[in-house]
Amino acid sequence: MSLLRRPSSAAKPGPEESAVSAALGTVLDPEIRRPITELGMVGSLEVSATGAVLVQVLLTTSGCPLRDTLERDVTAAVSRVAGVRAVRVDLGVMDDEQRSRLRGVLRGPGGTAGERDVPFARPGSLTRVYCVASGKGGVGKSTLTVNLAVAMARDGLRVGLVDADVHGFSVPGMLGTTDRPVKIEDVVIPPVAHGVKVISMGMVVPDGQPVMHRGPLLHRALQQFLTEVHFGDLDVLLLDMPPGTGDVPISAAQLLPGSELLVVTTPQPAAAEVAHRSGGLAARTGQGVVGVVENMSWMPLPDGSRLEVFGSGGGAAVAERLSRDSGAPVPLLAQVPMDVAVREGGDAGMPVVLAAPDSPAALVLSDLARTLGRRARGLAGRPLGVVPV
Repeated sequence: MSLLRRPSSAAKPGPEESAVSAALGTVLDPEIRRPITELGMVGSLEVSATGAVLVQVLLTTSGCPLRDTLERDVTAAVSRVAGVRAVRVDLGVMDDEQRSRLRGVLRGPGGTAGERDVPFARPGSLTRVYCVASGKGGVGKSTLTVNLAVAMARDGLRVGLVDADVHGFSVPGMLGTTDRPVKIEDVVIPPVAHGVKVISMGMVVPDGQPVMHRGPLLHRALQQFLTEVHFGDLDVLLLDMPPGTGDVPISAAQLLPGSELLVVTTPQPAAAEVAHRSGGLAARTGQGVVGVVENMSWMPLPDGSRLEVFGSGGGAAVAERLSRDSGAPVPLLAQVPMDVAVREGGDAGMPVVLAAPDSPAALVLSDLARTLGRRARGLAGRPLGVVPV
């Protein structure tokens, strides 16, 4: 490949190699979201006095789906360096030794292939972990989770999303992604959709194939999502839980003891009764309940009135009962109205907080995302740095 431009005959100073290296340090791998220099992805760098720069970038896999993005970002960053007149990017592939070193960087100091701890359960973790739970299906829990994740990412937070509904996964479709995770030895790099790092069984199994897991296999699937997937440093991790109080919710409580439940219900008494049982799981697992969200609370009508399709009062009733059971206040955090734009956004893979940010439901969801995103992580299980005198 020829260089882009031949330098003019005018004597102009060539670029400093240190400046080019610094520019490369600003380029983030689009999947891992860390500088390519930090990840060992810059294989070689040649800087000529004439202003021509040749960069070899090593991909983690030969079929990297974002290779064009990476080449474009490297070219743009290096082109901005003073004295650079032409840039060429050669794409190569990491060998086994380089991939092994990358795995070590991702796992961090002391990380070994045998380790299977959950980073978000470590005492020093600052990540807020919310398990979005419901007693029954059909209350809009997955839609709520996806919109909260995207709204938080839009507001500048680092967000991860685990589709923990192993049998009934729906998150990839709602986010409009068909990307597959990338595996580097025993480390899995999750796809990014709308700024959210996401993992789901729907990204692993072939289309149309049912997941036939029971008991220990369900626990193992969730454990792999939490230990083998490299989310990096997150501000918030959301788990879209399956309905009920079975294997996966219990496993989540064991694997993430510092997590909190966000209980989703609809206004009708039958749904509220089941949602209360879902929230009651926290009392037996040691989790906290951050609050209750009442979904599909009413339908706004053209004349400005509200039609309460599913009745009223369910969310408040669940919050009151959970407060009484736990001895601590459990607030009703939000009442989300019914909105056609929510359904349309989910079907199109463009969550309503992005597709129709001024719609009634999107405004409520965005406010809820800000409320949850601003909460400080609790001190339970964290070292305080205090020693006896």
